[in-house]
Amino acid sequence: MPAIVANPLCYTRCMLFLVPHLFPSARLLETATQDLRLPALETLLARGALRPGPAEGVEAALCGALGIKRQQDWPLAPITLEADGGMAGDAYWLRADPVHLRVMRERIVLADSRDLALQQQEAATLAAAIGRHFGEDLSPIPLTPKRWYLRFPQAPRLTTTALSVAVGRDIDPLLPHGADAMRFRVQLNELQMLLHEHPLNQAREARGELPVNSLWLWGGGSKPATSAIRMPVYARDGEAHALGAFCGAPLHPLPRRLEKSMLATECVILLDELTNAGQYGDAYGWREAIRELEANWFAPLLGSLRALGRPGLHLADPVSGRMLHLQRTDYWKIWRRPRRLNAMPD
Repeated sequence: MPAIVANPLCYTRCMLFLVPHLFPSARLLETATQDLRLPALETLLARGALRPGPAEGVEAALCGALGIKRQQDWPLAPITLEADGGMAGDAYWLRADPVHLRVMRERIVLADSRDLALQQQEAATLAAAIGRHFGEDLSPIPLTPKRWYLRFPQAPRLTTTALSVAVGRDIDPLLPHGADAMRFRVQLNELQMLLHEHPLNQAREARGELPVNSLWLWGGGSKPATSAIRMPVYARDGEAHALGAFCGAPLHPLPRRLEKSMLATECVILLDELTNAGQYGDAYGWREAIRELEANWFAPLLGSLRALGRPGLHLADPVSGRMLHLQRTDYWKIWRRPRRLNAMPD
């Protein structure tokens, strides 16, 4: 059984495997893990040390690993803005990404822009309508169909939740908070009424497509100082590539499976195969995705533990806030019996 260490760790100075939704909700696990055996992962869970960690999402974990300092938020907006061709300057920026809010019986659940299949012209039309209605107070810049931006000459007193953490969850406890939060919440309520009546959204609904009925504000900040950390980044994710490029980190496509040479130096590896299923509680999708991770990543990792450098490796779920610390000496702890994922302590 892995030891539980009370103090959370930062993500720096250690090889980092980011696996969002590796430790999903108990309800999803109960369904997804029936008769599911993951011998490599179960052995890693038994031999490593399970620790609490930050639960602020993939973007926050990447910022921490790459040495980008937190402001009020983790400053994703100015970084991805420039990756999308904009100029951050000295202004404060917020991501204002188009989303669909689904009203359930007792909660409102967020679906992100990937589910909208929004076209650039549609994004431009909706953003222009919002700008005409609100003026400079709320005038989004749709640099891409799914990444919109708000510019402020001065920083609002606002703290937000990353979109990747909020998708599929009840939004009420995740809405912006801070001294200026009420002003933004009032605007977003008015915005939802505006979008509900917009002809473009009505046309989308008539075609069976999800309407854009809100914006998700997150990732606020001014352009940060660059970091001296140059950890290589292996990822498919656009935000990961934008953060790595901003820091001058070597960027690599994610290979199909772990290559032993990747363990020769400290790096960040983002394995996001579980994300969609984890966000929406898709037990079958999660089960199939973790089987692929088992074959292509966890089994090779178990066989290569002896090749780890001295600081070891973090296998971290930045959504649940749990991580497994592995060291080369864990390879020899053969007396520890494999530990089922659904039997891990909370």
